[in-house]
Amino acid sequence: MDLALMIEGQDGLNWKRWKRIAQAAEDLGFAGLYRSDHYTNPEPPELDSLELWVSLTYLATHTKRFEFGPLVSPFSFRHPSITARMAASVDDLSGGRLRLGLGAGWNQREHNMFGLGLLDVKGRMQRFQEGLEVISKLLKSDKPFSFLGKFYQLKGAILLPRPARLGGPPIVVGGNGQRRTLQFAAKYADEWNGTSQTPERFRDRMRRLDEYLAAEGRKPSDVRRTAMAGVAFGRNKREVEEKIAFYGRSAEELRADGKLVGGGNQIVEQLNALAQVGCQRVMLQWLDQDDMDGLEAFAKAVLPQFK
Repeated sequence: MDLALMIEGQDGLNWKRWKRIAQAAEDLGFAGLYRSDHYTNPEPPELDSLELWVSLTYLATHTKRFEFGPLVSPFSFRHPSITARMAASVDDLSGGRLRLGLGAGWNQREHNMFGLGLLDVKGRMQRFQEGLEVISKLLKSDKPFSFLGKFYQLKGAILLPRPARLGGPPIVVGGNGQRRTLQFAAKYADEWNGTSQTPERFRDRMRRLDEYLAAEGRKPSDVRRTAMAGVAFGRNKREVEEKIAFYGRSAEELRADGKLVGGGNQIVEQLNALAQVGCQRVMLQWLDQDDMDGLEAFAKAVLPQFK
């Protein structure tokens, strides 16, 4: 298992912070840098929210080593053909380091604020499946194809230039749903990413995913298994308590919710538990975008155990 960073883009991300975080991820040895794709949070206040694809293009040209991508980009924001075109271009520009995280969308407030259609859950999931199929075909098909769905219609469509990487960037399906989300991952994805997964929940999801993969005629090894986890890390007891207080819950409640809590040794122990049930990468949700000293301390205490 390896470790990557995950940044909440709607929590004040601007160019100054993004450049600093990208350089830290490169220098400290994280395996990846991911970020959310949101206009704003479910509750005020409004904060800086750097546009997703522009920020990923910066990573493609200003970093050299780690993988990166959205966790996750919803189909309610962009037509799948637009997402596929941007993803293929950014992946080529980066030398094949993009992982294309896709989701159905969920934040009602941002959709209302900007006049975007979120739909009810049934419609949202149907649009999600159609979008996954369209993007998959655009990235993988060397010949024009047509698609007639409820939400998307394409006639003789082909993505040119063809992606430099065969099949384009890997598709990551994100979400915790045990039925439709995992079924979509089994059918379309190269990676499944779950949020706030305890080892027990992660193991249960993996069993279910393997069942769906078998039904699709795919092997368990065809889909990478990863998790995004919040972090309450501190260099001493006082710092750990401050981080726990930020969440407004007890350490036990946070761990039960799949978050990583404690000093370096405690975090390593919790990560090892995820590794033992098959988690191949953890995206560490680093909420304080200005805490570079804490991030460096975390990297020194934890990363050497996962290289």
